[in-house]
Amino acid sequence: MKIPPLVSPGPALSVDEVRRYSRHLIIPDLAMAGQQRLMNAKVLCVGAGGLGSPALMYLAAAGVGTIGIVEFDTVDESNLQRQIIHGQSDIGKSKALSAKEKIAEINPYVNVITHELRLDVSNVMEIFSQYDIIV
Repeated sequence: MKIPPLVSPGPALSVDEVRRYSRHLIIPDLAMAGQQRLMNAKVLCVGAGGLGSPALMYLAAAGVGTIGIVEFDTVDESNLQRQIIHGQSDIGKSKALSAKEKIAEINPYVNVITHELRLDVSNVMEIFSQYDIIV
């Protein structure tokens, strides 16, 4: 049984996007339609810490069109050895903002939405409803 895609393909890729994602485009199971789906996808990452950091970096590099970040904490020096999206100059900064800035450097085509709050029963459904996939 084949599962239908969660996201419809978005608009055609620009010449620059074709160059950027050229390695994806040659993968038969991904190809142009798959990349267009990635670029049309909205993925929420809960946390920009030890697990969220590399996930956010790979989502951005892959070309996910919209990435949401739920994170209420600030960068501390003790985070730097495992939270690889943050650097020395980010100490004291919001983790959500720090991650957003790094994502912009990895891939300027990605739209990043920050939710600088603690996820709880009062806001989880409203936030989750804005995304196709939650990580």
